[in-house]
Amino acid sequence: MKIAVAGIGYVGLSNAVLLAQHHDVTAVDTLQAKVNMVNSGKSPIADRELEEYLGTHDLRLHAVTAGQEACKAYQEADYVIVSTPTNYDEEKHYFDTSSVESVIAEVVRLNPAAYIIVKSTVPVGFTEYAKEKYNSCHILFSPEFLREGKALYDNLYPSRIIVGTDLEDAEAVRKAEAFAGLLQEGAIREEIPVLLMGTKEAESVKLFANTYLALRVAFFNELDTYSEIRGLNTEQIVKGVCMDPRIGEHYNNPSFGYGGYCLPKDTKQLLANYDKVPNNIISAIVEANRTRKDYIAEQVLHKLNFETRKKQAQKCTAGIYRLAMKAGSDNFRQSSVLGIIRRLRAKGVEVIIYEPLAKEDSVFGCVVVKELDVFKRFSEIILANRFSEELSDVKDKVYTRDLFGKD
Repeated sequence: MKIAVAGIGYVGLSNAVLLAQHHDVTAVDTLQAKVNMVNSGKSPIADRELEEYLGTHDLRLHAVTAGQEACKAYQEADYVIVSTPTNYDEEKHYFDTSSVESVIAEVVRLNPAAYIIVKSTVPVGFTEYAKEKYNSCHILFSPEFLREGKALYDNLYPSRIIVGTDLEDAEAVRKAEAFAGLLQEGAIREEIPVLLMGTKEAESVKLFANTYLALRVAFFNELDTYSEIRGLNTEQIVKGVCMDPRIGEHYNNPSFGYGGYCLPKDTKQLLANYDKVPNNIISAIVEANRTRKDYIAEQVLHKLNFETRKKQAQKCTAGIYRLAMKAGSDNFRQSSVLGIIRRLRAKGVEVIIYEPLAKEDSVFGCVVVKELDVFKRFSEIILANRFSEELSDVKDKVYTRDLFGKD
């Protein structure tokens, strides 16, 4: 079977590698550098298992840039997986689905018989909208549930496979079942639960699942805020709470707020979908993340004795240790640390950053210090969303809410 994958990010590349174990897969991206890396057996994103599979496994995978080669791949494909970015537009309160629509339009024009599997996160109702707009009943939606840095692992050992389709269309149901079978075929885990449902329901599953995870993060962050202000031991409280098997120990490590590729945009999109629908919890989750960042920034200002020093015209310097949200990730987008940086700079605090993955000399208007020792020396306080042993020698400078050394 021939499969084309549009977008070489976490979702696209991990799906391409999974499927290329048994089928001919062409990955398409606009960036030549990504294409070159994939074709040379290297991963353009931070994921150890992806790097290993690309370098050591015999995969039927080839990458091309958008253009004539991409058109050929779309023309020959039985399935086209769309995994292009859908960033959240703060003004429109809506995902920017233009890249997804661009691929759909091209595939429908070149190969109307192909089935298009949208993997990008989209608003509820997008698939039906796209089917009508592009006059195609060959568009399905299959949500992904991947963690940063563990994208391939989560495809090899999926918790479930969900495909949204028109349940009244026998051919669409058959194609949905066949696509789910392709994902099962490439996975290592056996007896994977498979759910076929309507496209709106499948789109909703993705948004509600991530919003629940954001709720967990926000809950334990507010528990931590309470404990810190009241002078209590957060770790003891969290452990006691999470020993209840109904609650569990996942997503319970306090942080500077939820961030990353999915949670910020998905919670906001779900809230936008709640227009004219009564709610309290969904809106509170989004607001809780803002409140947490405000609180962290205020704590940093307090520890710097900022107001007193400002009156005395003394400079304050805060260091940011790593921008990536999670260990093993190279993603800076929507990192909660960025919100802290903006708040501190707005107050007049000088902010320097240590991020070895940053290629520029400045990021978000802040100087990037390349040498860790220099960074430690010039930082009066070091903010670390996740603590690292390489900060042990300056532990007295470090401000972190990381209790368990995990994401």
